[in-house]
Amino acid sequence: MGFLFAAVQWRFINPPRLSFGLFVLFIFTSSVLTSSTVEGRIRHYKWEVKYEFKSPDCYKKLVIAINGRTPGPSIIAQEGDTIIVELKNSLLTENVAIHWHGIRQIGTPWSDGTEGVTQCPILPGDTFTYKFVVDRPGTYLYHAHYGMQREAGLYGSIRVSVKDGVSEPFTYDYDRSIILNDWYHKNTYEQATGLSSKPFVWVGEPQSLLIQGRGRFNCSSPILGSTNVCNSTNPKCSPYVITVVPGKTYRLRISSLTSLSALNFEIEGHNMTVVEADGHYVEPFVIKNLNIYSGETYSVLVKADQDPSRNYWAASNVISRKPATPTGLAIFNYYPNHPRRSPTSIPPTGPLWNDTSYRVAQSLSIKARQGYILPPPVKSDRVITLLNTQNEIDGYRRWAVNNVSFNLPHTPYLIALKEKLRHSFDQTPPPENYDYKNYDIYKKQDNANATSSNSIYRLKFNSTVDIILQNANTMVVNNSETHPWHLHGHDFWVLGYGMGKFDPIEDPKKYNLANPIMKNTVPVHSYGWTALRFIADNPGVWAFHCHIEAHFYMGMGVVFEEGVEKVGRLPSSIMGCGETKGFNRP
Repeated sequence: MGFLFAAVQWRFINPPRLSFGLFVLFIFTSSVLTSSTVEGRIRHYKWEVKYEFKSPDCYKKLVIAINGRTPGPSIIAQEGDTIIVELKNSLLTENVAIHWHGIRQIGTPWSDGTEGVTQCPILPGDTFTYKFVVDRPGTYLYHAHYGMQREAGLYGSIRVSVKDGVSEPFTYDYDRSIILNDWYHKNTYEQATGLSSKPFVWVGEPQSLLIQGRGRFNCSSPILGSTNVCNSTNPKCSPYVITVVPGKTYRLRISSLTSLSALNFEIEGHNMTVVEADGHYVEPFVIKNLNIYSGETYSVLVKADQDPSRNYWAASNVISRKPATPTGLAIFNYYPNHPRRSPTSIPPTGPLWNDTSYRVAQSLSIKARQGYILPPPVKSDRVITLLNTQNEIDGYRRWAVNNVSFNLPHTPYLIALKEKLRHSFDQTPPPENYDYKNYDIYKKQDNANATSSNSIYRLKFNSTVDIILQNANTMVVNNSETHPWHLHGHDFWVLGYGMGKFDPIEDPKKYNLANPIMKNTVPVHSYGWTALRFIADNPGVWAFHCHIEAHFYMGMGVVFEEGVEKVGRLPSSIMGCGETKGFNRP
């Protein structure tokens, strides 16, 4: 009954929009229901975040673990459940914040977990409680959103199932979550120092690719100064094993939380049927391998229909950048073969890393599933074009949007706007476009003219907004990098992709308004553009940024505000930094 009371109590605090009579009837009915029929269970987690020595790819280094684990514990929930995470920061000398990637935080914008945007960071020794509702089924993630901590191992999976009695439009026998990642041996502070230095020191390519937190670095590599930090016989870095029963169908929830790399994932000899992307059902299509960008999640169906007398490789490979990182490997193990029996075949090498047309074609093939299509508004109220450029400011290398490099303020935007702290950030609106006619996206620009700012875009509540992401050349000749962009607090319709410079007159005529997929993360391909549409209907302040750790750290991001006056009273637990240090609220 304790759980029942808690569930009803939550409904009372956040009641649906019912007449008073219906609301009373709702409360009475809820109070006599058994726990098996109550919607919205409460799932309570207690996590401790701290540094520990781990060897995920055989190389021993400090990682940020949750309850001693990286990846951290998976959140397994059902649509409508309330998630409560009591997070203790035991990093001793370092702040922390966790973002619940793909969870829209409707009614709880302060739980988005974005330091500098929706909350002050959690100080060493403090415990902070996140509380939010997972309002729809799908595959989601959580990860650090303070500095570059994500790449230190602070991340995990969120799996939300459909309500009881609801069927999904596909069937499978087993459900597994797999996170793909890249892995650096240098710590985040060393990397951040190089990125912030003059001359600029790039982080380089990652040393390993991890599959569900496991990889294999060559311990005999000459780059190692000491061999005692690397042990190839350590069982903790043996390949991750996906054990399957012959003839059964598996739903693999494939997610990427890479710091830098775009990846291609495949299972040797097996087809994959894509059925879900970022929590939305996809019109099924069959592929041999899946291109996946940091922050994206996909569900694929794989049938164990190959020769069961042997095991197979599951492999991740770098795409879109010239690979300098070995293939990430896991074992697709047919029961009852020994799970540690390595396949005798050569691991898959994936498609050509620089085949942009192939990657764009796969992006274009992702459509909303028939019967589950929520059509977008036929037109937008506002169009914001974001040119992604690499720049320099006073000799420091930065990334920028429309030649403005983003900086987080000391006072989080949600607090500053709600409490009317107008001096906390730049009130000048950022640019909504760039010099479309004269800017050559294929040319290495001088780009020494950028500025930095912490200004934000103010969106009219309930308005429809189009975002055009335009890619261009970096400060290296003949180089344009793929950028995965993630929007907090929303899903958006992906209206189209294209190569070259976006034409504001002709290209909108080609938009897919019939069955566009909805996502929260999307790539903008090399020298290409991506068009998005969303409705600004979630009161709060939301980050929109490149999901590559170094790129966002170096300024590739923006922030949207919408309907902040509709946000309820802010909890005092999110305060304590910037201009909120003196706040003393109950």
